[in-house]
Amino acid sequence: MSAHWMLELGSGGIVGFALGLLGGGGSILAVPLMVYVVGVRNPHVAIGTSAFAVAVNALAGLAGHARCGTVKWRCAAIFAPCGVAGALVGASIGKAIDGPRLLLAFAVLMIIVAGLMLRSRHDEGVPGAACNRDNAGKVGGYGVATGMLSGIFGIGGGFLVVPSLMAATRMPILNAVGTSLVAVSAFGISTAASYALSGLVDWQLAAFFITGGILGSLGGMQVARRMCRGSSLRLKSGFAVVIFAVAGYMIRRSI
Repeated sequence: MSAHWMLELGSGGIVGFALGLLGGGGSILAVPLMVYVVGVRNPHVAIGTSAFAVAVNALAGLAGHARCGTVKWRCAAIFAPCGVAGALVGASIGKAIDGPRLLLAFAVLMIIVAGLMLRSRHDEGVPGAACNRDNAGKVGGYGVATGMLSGIFGIGGGFLVVPSLMAATRMPILNAVGTSLVAVSAFGISTAASYALSGLVDWQLAAFFITGGILGSLGGMQVARRMCRGSSLRLKSGFAVVIFAVAGYMIRRSI
């Protein structure tokens, strides 16, 4: 039992470390770690539990960004509610899909995510950009789409929210990351609530995963502070390759 708890803490630590080091994308590993390392047999339980753990970790990160003033609250007020509506619809869709097929679709999404990470690694955004009447509809539309994906797969969706906010408003990446945490926490709570009502959240696993995630994120942030920009870009490229590899393994297992 203690060895199993260590696996849960360690898996959460891996996700947290990646989030602290790279600023996003780490939560995409939560479901594969729960299924293939921790040994959660029901993919739907892994998705529901992951959604809750990611939401709590996002709230912890949001507090720090709010203190630094990097959150664009007007954009968050548009994006998050639209995304919550999408997440609730997505959670209903996800629960209706057979577990193995859901994991296969999740693996395909991981490949798309890795491609987005490689494509956007040099994009810094435009200083001073924000939400206004001209782009409010685009921001809301992106919110619904990313929220739906978050609900289906139980992911935070920060890796999709950040480029979506930048595409809709051209805001700098630091503001997009801070603002995305409002949406990520809202998506996760909505998705987890839907899965919890169906008895598909393992609360003990969530507690260990969150604890490991907090500890891992502290370590990741310490390493990130000591790195130069060039090293960070290489790391993001390397992490994208890791996601490609995990997705390939999941596709092989699913087929």
